[in-house]
Amino acid sequence: MTTPFQSPEIQAFATGFPITLLHAGVTVALLFVATTVYVLLTPHKEIALIRDGNSAAAVSLAGVMVGLAIPLAVSLKASTSLIELALWGAATVLVQILIFRLVDLMLHGLPKRIQDGEMAAAAALVGAKLSTALIFAAAVSG
Repeated sequence: MTTPFQSPEIQAFATGFPITLLHAGVTVALLFVATTVYVLLTPHKEIALIRDGNSAAAVSLAGVMVGLAIPLAVSLKASTSLIELALWGAATVLVQILIFRLVDLMLHGLPKRIQDGEMAAAAALVGAKLSTALIFAAAVSG
């Protein structure tokens, strides 16, 4: 007699769930590492500004995280190994830093504007980051 724990569905879950947790964990770790790298490379100090109540910095950082998460999520689906996922994560950070620089060139003095709490500049940055993230995610998915 077969017990419910011997069913193919339970066995598939028992085999696949640890792998799912590993891949999701690596992707979340990549998200936080990528966010940290981005924060360290931008001229303004987002975390300090957010602690001081700067809404523009909070919106900007939220846009960075979502802008990183979208291509990472697609990479998680498209990647065949953790190494490939890490490479896409690194590429995602580079693209987001490039977008920051391009928006800075367009708006002249983006870091200062965010430091000053200018929501218009933060919103423009978030729009550029999210639209680029969606395009990059589509490119990753092939």
